Amino acid sequence: MEEEIKMFLDEGKDLMEKAVYHTNRELAKIRAGKANPSLLEGLSVEYYGVPTPLVQVATVNTPDPRTLVIRPFERKMIAEIEKAIKYSDLGLTPQNDGEIVRLNIPALTAERRTQLVKQVKTEIEAGKVSIRNIRKDTNNALRELQKEGASEDSVKAAEEKIQKFTDQHIAQLDDISNKKEAELTTI
Repeated sequence: MEEEIKMFLDEGKDLMEKAVYHTNRELAKIRAGKANPSLLEGLSVEYYGVPTPLVQVATVNTPDPRTLVIRPFERKMIAEIEKAIKYSDLGLTPQNDGEIVRLNIPALTAERRTQLVKQVKTEIEAGKVSIRNIRKDTNNALRELQKEGASEDSVKAAEEKIQKFTDQHIAQLDDISNKKEAELTTI
């Protein structure tokens, strides 16, 4: 029984770490008016008829804080890269000079900053809900073990541990949220 309790605790902690990681990845997609190659992470281009991640067909650099430069490995990919950017939800207009694709990142307006802060809060809250659901599922599994014969003390100790994990991961999300909001609100 003790091994099963440990297994549930480890699984719960692992799932909570994944929830924090996922929330962090989602927040990286929220741009703060600064050029960041991670803006293009989810973008795919047609490469010989197969959707391929952009980072596999080109290099992405930031020569200055407001510009992304995409240099394809094959020159014929420029048109495909431009098309993928135009039809994405990035809201950016690509410019090419025959060798590279350049993306200029516009400065954020105060209204847009407010919208992005709300979006950050929504993502953080979704992460917290996910962590709380993991805690609930783990606690339910522990209670089932108690019905099957696990000692009440060990189940109680495991519930306290999972609560501690929950508190730690929610605190991590709060820190991430504060940093992202500060990044969005500083001009």
